[in-house]
Amino acid sequence: MTRTTLFFTGFIVTLGLTLAGCGSKDAPDPGAGAPPKDVPVEHADDASTVKVDHPEQFPLATAGEFKAAPELSATGVVNPDVSRSVPVVSLVSGRVVEIDARLGDTVQKGQLLLKVRSSDVAGAYSDYRKAVVNEQLTRSQFERAKTLFERGALAAKDLETAKTAEDNAKVDLDTTSERLHLLGSDLDHPTGIVEIHAPVAGVITDQQVTNGAGVQALSAPNPFTISDLSQVWIVCDVYENNLSQVRVGEFADITLNAFPGRVLRGRVSNIAPVMDPNLRTAKVRIEVPNSGLFMRVGMFATATFHGQQLETHAAVPASAVLHLHDRDWVYKPEGGNRFRRLEVVSGKMLPGNQQEIVSGLAPGSQVVRDALVLQNTVDQ
Repeated sequence: MTRTTLFFTGFIVTLGLTLAGCGSKDAPDPGAGAPPKDVPVEHADDASTVKVDHPEQFPLATAGEFKAAPELSATGVVNPDVSRSVPVVSLVSGRVVEIDARLGDTVQKGQLLLKVRSSDVAGAYSDYRKAVVNEQLTRSQFERAKTLFERGALAAKDLETAKTAEDNAKVDLDTTSERLHLLGSDLDHPTGIVEIHAPVAGVITDQQVTNGAGVQALSAPNPFTISDLSQVWIVCDVYENNLSQVRVGEFADITLNAFPGRVLRGRVSNIAPVMDPNLRTAKVRIEVPNSGLFMRVGMFATATFHGQQLETHAAVPASAVLHLHDRDWVYKPEGGNRFRRLEVVSGKMLPGNQQEIVSGLAPGSQVVRDALVLQNTVDQ
């Protein structure tokens, strides 16, 4: 009985080991996806420095020399020229009964813009009628005084008094009639509707009135503002530490987001004397001709200011510049199979597929010709 039990126990153990051995052939190898033991790239103590086994796989290029005037770019917005903007004012107070122009319309001088119903016309016409009656009375009194003076029945001073009264009555009559003319009312057929016309030709850039709204005579807000957009302003924000590169009277290149391939030229006319206390920027105003009126108020623009003295910058192949995390980098050999990743400030593209380096790299320095290849090797 004991011998049989030992036999079956040994058989079961042997069968279990056999099955375990067969199953181990299909199990995944934990080390199959790991990199090989001989890593081609080693990170040095400095995170920006890497060491490679075969540096000859990464050809080098020598940074050239490029002379150019320094450039400063600033963003801005198209604004109307304030000196060419004319407010449309109402000479009467009342309620708007008709609007004949809208924001953005191009209007001509003398064009009807809106109509206002006002009681001011009634008051002005009342003053006019009183002035007419008063002038007629003083005129008749003067004629009577003149006759009496000629017959010796009136003193000279009384005649002068009558003459002065008639002259004053004529002035009052002219004043009241001129007021009615200014209000656009007919002297013989007065009406309570006053028409407001455009004082100049241009584009309506601001509207502060709607149909049925009330307006106040000669007070803000004005119903409309008409601007001559044949010349506009580009107002840019320039940081405090860059203000030395901007001078009044110098020219700047203007590009619009709406027309990226079109470069305009404007003159700096003013640098604001007051800084923004929060952003530490100053407003720079650039006057730009707007022939064809293709520039619209509110468009975004970029102004490029050019310095007067040439500066020496480095120039490297475009492939040597690595764009990573919104920054520009180059790889520079450090000796001993090491390369250091160096941050630079890149400029504009140059002929021959060269990239201008504004700062961070001196002419004559060596860099890896294809930085992306080295970066991909580092990331593996």
